[in-house]
Amino acid sequence: MTPIVSFIIPVRNSAEMLERCLRSIAANDYPRECLEIVVADNGSTDRSREVADAAGAIVLTLPGLRVGELRNRAAHAARGEVLAFIDADHEIRPEWARVAVDALAEPGVRAAGALCHSPVPGTWVQRQYDALRGHPRGRRDVEWLGSGNLGVRRDAFETLGGFDTGLDTCEDVDLCARLRAAGYRLVSDDRLYNTHFGDASTLRELFVGELWRGRDNARVTLRSPLSFRSIVSLLIPVVDLLLIAAGALGLIAWSGPFAIAIVLASIAGVIALAALRAWRKAGTRGLTLLTACQRLAVAAVYDVGRALALVARAGHTVRHSRPAES
Repeated sequence: MTPIVSFIIPVRNSAEMLERCLRSIAANDYPRECLEIVVADNGSTDRSREVADAAGAIVLTLPGLRVGELRNRAAHAARGEVLAFIDADHEIRPEWARVAVDALAEPGVRAAGALCHSPVPGTWVQRQYDALRGHPRGRRDVEWLGSGNLGVRRDAFETLGGFDTGLDTCEDVDLCARLRAAGYRLVSDDRLYNTHFGDASTLRELFVGELWRGRDNARVTLRSPLSFRSIVSLLIPVVDLLLIAAGALGLIAWSGPFAIAIVLASIAGVIALAALRAWRKAGTRGLTLLTACQRLAVAAVYDVGRALALVARAGHTVRHSRPAES
């Protein structure tokens, strides 16, 4: 029997993006009777609910909840054997449901997805951030998948208790770690292609976003057994923070050439770490001097945001206070 795929979409005041997301789901080449959509509306004051109703979705009104709780409530209301977590600012391709069901039928696989892509053409920040993500080809086992483009088998999701509702963000990192700890496989499949229209379009947006995510990322990483990837994820912001502190102390406590040397060494250290991460993630193929500088700037702002998140954090309201895009 063809399994039911339940698309679960949290939304708040994103009517236009939600409409695009729902159109992409409706275009899936999967039996219509085996698809359902559950929209968890987090107190929208725009047309989001009307858009969801028009698409035939089940709409839950759940104001004031964290995104993990929104997804858990929607999953509980859904019928599907496959829970497809797609965020409202994502767009998927017509083969998504079929490929996800196929991937989740592999032995031991309980989660499938793929890293998202920035919109095309996008800003230079989005293009370089997308390059830093890296995009694994084919189908392969991975340690982590993002919750904006994620298919999970219901049995595993319920066994583990769903997303951690105590987290503001990085709930996907936590869920993936618990899935791996339970002995399940996670696979990335590049046919689960999705475009994320919510990618930061400026360096400021990137910085504030990482300032918001950084602390929960460190908390969640420390919960589970450390791997090479997680150790690097923890060490880079810590080292960056020490370098930033050294530079600040150099300016405050000393004067003259010694202070200048400390500040310059600190800046060089942060840039070197950012460059190391940028080249390791994206390589140097096709780089020009301009794109190399752009990539380095994006990597440095990302790393500094993650570092400062260890001691200061932007709230969710600050993160979403950017002006409307033209």
